[in-house]
Amino acid sequence: MLERHAHLYEDEEGWGEPFVALVARVIADYLEDHDPEREAAWIAELDGERVGAVYCMRRSDEVAQLRLLFVESSGRGHGVGSALVECCIDFARERSYERMVLWTNSSLESARRIYDAAGFVQTNEEPHPVFPEGTIGQELWLRFKS
Repeated sequence: MLERHAHLYEDEEGWGEPFVALVARVIADYLEDHDPEREAAWIAELDGERVGAVYCMRRSDEVAQLRLLFVESSGRGHGVGSALVECCIDFARERSYERMVLWTNSSLESARRIYDAAGFVQTNEEPHPVFPEGTIGQELWLRFKS
């Protein structure tokens, strides 16, 4: 997942080593302190090829965090991103989380459409030093119905 994030976002967004380091820290945190009862990762395949992935990570007892969603260009337009987000949301609901949070960037319009369609609501935005000037980080939340 790290390798694909590094190449995909360097090629499409121009995000370099600081972004790769951020992704590596997220993956390392997952691997070092993984709770298989409350956290999971999915890799999507299309015609036998890996075309995307996502993580559901524990932020607190009540809050799950959707992390590191990506879809390869060959997987776009096939519902891969929506299916990955749906898997993540369903998993979090089944594990009795009350809410889910994610962090995205203003330049990732396709991902934002998926999040909006899933019911996420933006609560905050601010620049982040890892990303180029003009790219705004966005925090989105989804509350699960009891």
